[in-house]
Amino acid sequence: MTPLAAATASGDDSLGHVLLHGSGALLAYAAVGLVLFVAGFYMTDLATPGRLIHVIRRDRNPNATLLACASTVGVGLIVAVSIFAAGGDLVEGLTRTLVFGLVGIVAQAAATMAFNRLVGINVREVADGPEDGLEPAAILLAVANLMIGFVIAVAVY
Repeated sequence: MTPLAAATASGDDSLGHVLLHGSGALLAYAAVGLVLFVAGFYMTDLATPGRLIHVIRRDRNPNATLLACASTVGVGLIVAVSIFAAGGDLVEGLTRTLVFGLVGIVAQAAATMAFNRLVGINVREVADGPEDGLEPAAILLAVANLMIGFVIAVAVY
């Protein structure tokens, strides 16, 4: 049940109540989601050379950009499914979103380290690769981060 449906199910289905309750829930989820997206970005930042935002903005590096985007989308999947799986219970939904989002970020970092050690793909070297095109290893790491997000999202549900 969505936050708006939960507001209606609570017995007061006036438009004002639905809008007030629904807007508050949406803002709360947005705040938790933003915290998780920022945490995920900084976790990716730890695995890349230099400051990730500088590598993206100043160096215009597509490899670093792809890794950051894939990580963010993976976290977004976890956030979205956590909200959906809560069934309209705001406290449960926020708790699920925060906890499972953090677990997803840790799992993405672990997958990156596993690729580094087991497969020999060094994320620092990949992110610092040529600025004129994507490295195949960057695509592989990006897909791995997306798949970790998918797997955790399905497990949450």
